[in-house]
Parts: sequence; structure tokens; C-alpha cells
Amino acid sequence: MTASAATAARVPDGLMQHDVPLALDHVLHRLRTVAARGTVVTAGPDGARTRASYADVAARCERLAGALAALGVVPGDRVATLQWNTQAHLEAYLAIPCMGAVLHTLNLRLFADQLAWIINHAEDRVILVDGSLTPLLARSAGELGKVEHVVVIGEPAAALDGLRATVHDYETLLAAAAERFAWPALEERQAAALCYTSGTTGDPKGVLYSHRSTILHSLCVLTTDAIGIGGRDRVLPVVPMFHANAWGIPYAAALCGAGLVLPGPDLSPAAVVRLIEEERVTMAAGVPTIWTGLLHHVAGTDADLSSLRLVVAGGAAVPESLIRAYQDRLGLRLLQAWGMTETSPLASAAAPLHPWDADEAWPQRIATGRVCALVELRIVDGDGEEAPWDGEATGEVEVRGPWIASAYYGVGADPERFDGGWLRTGDIASVDPDGFMRITDRAKDVIKSGGEWISSVALENRLMGHDSVAEAAVIAMPDERWSERPLACVVLRDGGELDVAELRRHLGEAVAAWQVPDAFAVIDEVPKTSVGKFDKKKLRAALADGQLDVVRS
Repeated sequence: MTASAATAARVPDGLMQHDVPLALDHVLHRLRTVAARGTVVTAGPDGARTRASYADVAARCERLAGALAALGVVPGDRVATLQWNTQAHLEAYLAIPCMGAVLHTLNLRLFADQLAWIINHAEDRVILVDGSLTPLLARSAGELGKVEHVVVIGEPAAALDGLRATVHDYETLLAAAAERFAWPALEERQAAALCYTSGTTGDPKGVLYSHRSTILHSLCVLTTDAIGIGGRDRVLPVVPMFHANAWGIPYAAALCGAGLVLPGPDLSPAAVVRLIEEERVTMAAGVPTIWTGLLHHVAGTDADLSSLRLVVAGGAAVPESLIRAYQDRLGLRLLQAWGMTETSPLASAAAPLHPWDADEAWPQRIATGRVCALVELRIVDGDGEEAPWDGEATGEVEVRGPWIASAYYGVGADPERFDGGWLRTGDIASVDPDGFMRITDRAKDVIKSGGEWISSVALENRLMGHDSVAEAAVIAMPDERWSERPLACVVLRDGGELDVAELRRHLGEAVAAWQVPDAFAVIDEVPKTSVGKFDKKKLRAALADGQLDVVRS
């Protein structure tokens, strides 16, 4: 039998007619048709809100694509956004990839030199910038040699002196563009979006997402074993749209027609609570610090959070105490999800296999998460062997799947991060027989004391369960006898005083005595990366420089 005959025998007649590209133009089509009456609400810095239907958004996408084409943007070009979570950002999310260009979301919390490095590395031709963020862009203006056009949304807050690009007004460009755009046919494996890691070590690394990976990731977000967004939801993504496509929530919401409530620049607990109350938000997502702040903000108030059915937390380890506090004090389900820029980002979610309120559900609810459908996961021990899923053995988490990166953009082979199609995450975890993962540490943060491993994450979670501790980060401290010992850096709540004996007693109820830190340091806040993760590198540097006031027991 010839190869062609063998292929024909395997593929029934007519099957291939269903092989349509998995591309984001389908999401845009949904906005024009099935989801046309869905709504997008954007909160402004002054408390005012704008509202638009998905049909209106789709119409503005037509004009935006035409305006960018008039500026010379062609398929494959990178178009950057420096914006808050707003309707204009959503328009860029759809128009740029659907015209065949690449959406490059810029992290507005980076230092100016990092921002310039990323823009130049990506070779962005156009930047769409919120007017309030022009001061940030202005600090890098003289270094952006390849940027040809900057489009300002709203009134600029700073002059872009030194910029060699032409500056335009967003609304003026859209008004001048045609109502209809000739959308190109898209290939599912062509690039759709580009996002750079936060770069805690070395230069940031670019992760390129394809149309296919984005669509499949969006479908995963919609499943009930992941985040479970549905067409009846009103979704508040507090997680920024500049990072990993806001966990895929804007695309997933648009795909199913769920309403979007976009918070703009004000992410204070008061502003977030107000949006939940007044817009009847049903699902909200953000990093743990957001939800810790909201929990304390609503204490003793009559805040009405009854519309919420789910709160999603990710981007950093979620303390068990926070999950239980949301259940016990607010009657709300807080779902922990896990992922990274390289995983688009969703790779696991801690939706329990038992009823949420059942006692049997709690070990699963407080886990890092159960690996998502279509994602493969393994844990590899120090000898390079795959460890069993018995809930006890630990190793480095490695994942692969249709929305998991296999390389960095513009970088050669990186065997330390990518191993035969597997992404080496750097997280150390155990996995139970049901696929629930429990991350115990980052490989670079684990503490080896007297030849035994101590989990900094376990100590941090326990410390943050104490009433006197707002935040805690545990790092290794050099020790002559044990090589390393844990140092607990704590942020005390409401200006309290450090009680080392009490914190050691509290820890001793949950971990072995030899794992309890001998040393503590009070800090004003735990330093964080631009996406809200604990930046222990800065704490280690402060310890080495003698900047931490260490109290020993």
C-alpha cells in the first residue's frame, strides 16, 4: 500500500471539511453575532464608567485594524500595548491578532530600561499607550529606535520628547478609518500574541502564543474543572491584561459572551468592592495580595458580595488561611490556579472532585491545583528520574501541552528550561493519584539544612495564618553548623510587635521542630515582582548587605 493510500484509509471521506483553523477571528465573529448583546464596562480613574456592547467593540475593532493598516502594519508586525484593563485594550486584543499582526502586551510595572529593552527586542513598530502612562513611555523615548508610531488613548500626561516616532490620537485615527476591514485568512499556527516574563533573573524572555494555543487555552478556561466561565457570568479580571493575556480571561469571556467588568487603573480594595457590588460581578480573578486586601477592607462593613460565585487567585502561592477565611467569613469559594507566562498561563486549578463544602474537598481545595485537560505533567527527582504520583515523592514540575511554550522568542536552544518538549518550571512539588499538585517550593528557594530540605512555602503559608502576620517570606540564611537555616521575614499587621516565641509555637503545631526558623526579621513589605510574586532575590540581597534586623530565638 502506498503512503497516500494508507493515509486515505485512515481518514474517512469528508472528515477534513471540519478542519477549520483555530484562530481568534472566530472570537471576533462571536462578538458580532451570538454575543453581540454582551457588555463591557470600564472603570475610569475618577469613578466614572463607560459601557459598550460586544457588537460595538467588534465594530471598533474593524476601525482599529484599518487604522493600523493605514500606518503600515502588516501581518507578522509586532504592535505593543501599554495599557490598563480597559475597553481600548480589549479592542487591541482582538483587532491586532485578527489582522495577522502580533499583540505585544507591555508590563507597565517594569523599570524604564527593562521596558525599552523589551520593546527593542520585540522590534515593535507601533505602541498603543494609555494617556496616563505616557510618563512611563517618555522615560524610554530616546531609546526606542524601531518604533515608528505611538498612538495615545485619551489625554497624554507627559510629552513624548525625544521620541523618533509619529504620535497620533487613538479616537482620531479610528474616526478616520473605514467602517469595514478586509480581514485576512488566518493560519492557526501563526503568532497571535507576545508576552515577556517578569525577568527576576537576567533579561526578560519572550513567550510567543499562536492562534491555536490561545483558542485551546480559552476553551480550557471555560471548563468547569478549570475556571468555568459561562455566558451568564459577569467577570472582573483584576489580573492585568499586560501579563499572560490576563490569564486568558478576556478571550474566554468574549468566546462565551460573558460580560466583562474592567477595573482600569484603580485596583484598591474599595474600588474593587464597589465594582463587585454595583456591577453584580459573578467571578473575579487576581493575585493573592488583592484578595487579602479586600478581605480586610470588608471586615466589619456591610459590603454586598452576594453576586460572587467564585474568586480565583493565582500568580503566587495562596495561603490556606486565605482560602478558609473567604469561606468562613465571606461564604465565598476561592479557587487557587497555577501557571506561568510560559504556560499561557493556566496549567492547573484546584477545583475539588467532591462538593465544595464537604470535608473531603479541603485537601484538594488547598492544593496548588489539578493538572488541566490537554496538559501533561510529570515530576522529576534530583537523579533525573520521574517520581511517582503518590502524594509524597517530590521533584521538579515539568509540563507540556498545546499551549505550553517549547522555546523563548528570539533565543536559541535552552536545555536548562526546555527538555525534549517538556517545560522545566523550577517548581518543586508532589502530585497525588488524582493529579492534584502541591508545590512545596521553587528550586532556587528551597532551604537545605543539615542535608534535609525545608519548604519555604509551607512555612510562609503557616505564618500568614497567624492573626498578627499580614505577609511572610522565608529565605535561607547561612549557618556554620547546618549550612542553611530558614529566616522568616514577616510583615506585621496593624503595627503590631514581633513575638518570636508565639510565632515559633504557631509553626511548631504544623511542622517538625527542626524546620521551625530560629531567626526572624520584621520588614515593611515583602518585595514583589511586577506581576505580584514574592521577589526573594531582593530579600537575600538585603540579608547579605546587612540590611535586615535579624532577631534570633
